[in-house]
Amino acid sequence: MKSLLKHLPNAMTCGNLLCGCIGLVMTLRGHLDTAAWLIGVAAILDFGDGFVARLVNVSGPFGKELDSLADMTTFGVLPATMVFQLCWFQDLGPISYGAFLIAVLSALRLAKFNIDTRQSDQFIGVPTPANTLLIASFPLMERYQPQYDAIWKNDIALGMIIAFSFLMVSEIPLFALKFKSFGWAENQIKYSFLIASVLLLLFLQFAAIPLIIFLYIILSLFTK
Repeated sequence: MKSLLKHLPNAMTCGNLLCGCIGLVMTLRGHLDTAAWLIGVAAILDFGDGFVARLVNVSGPFGKELDSLADMTTFGVLPATMVFQLCWFQDLGPISYGAFLIAVLSALRLAKFNIDTRQSDQFIGVPTPANTLLIASFPLMERYQPQYDAIWKNDIALGMIIAFSFLMVSEIPLFALKFKSFGWAENQIKYSFLIASVLLLLFLQFAAIPLIIFLYIILSLFTK
């Protein structure tokens, strides 16, 4: 049983990659809402593989490299393709190809993360999954909350995507949701963020996701 458990983190990482591959197919077929749901599943697997690895005391360079390769597909190429489709649907023409800058910035972010020793207990720059969840929220709003169309179907939303994508390669320090203990005093910011995120999701559903990402950055800035 123990020998099987040690492979579970890498299996979860492969699940993340599989979600990204299927998400790409769904995006190219115009099913962006389905791709967004797959991103949600991949994000859970991406968060969980590290947690499980620590739980079963399995770590090493192989898992770290595999994780980055999976993330490049799911949180790099897939969101870039989704933004390309969103722009193309809005008749932006050749400008739409600029969406693939997201993939380039994601690659730079992931390469930097692998060699940056400062990022063991925190992040430097917005993590690729956070940026991708922001992008995934737009097709979900379109599918399930059309009352918000006027809010996000404009240049402001596109500007937000561009800004957050460049924040991936910024030097902004951001807290990581890793708990060395579960006491309130030492995790006050993390618990406050999680509680606020749950409340926002309850009241605003998918429209809460951009606000949650923005709140994450603001709280991180105030912790420094």
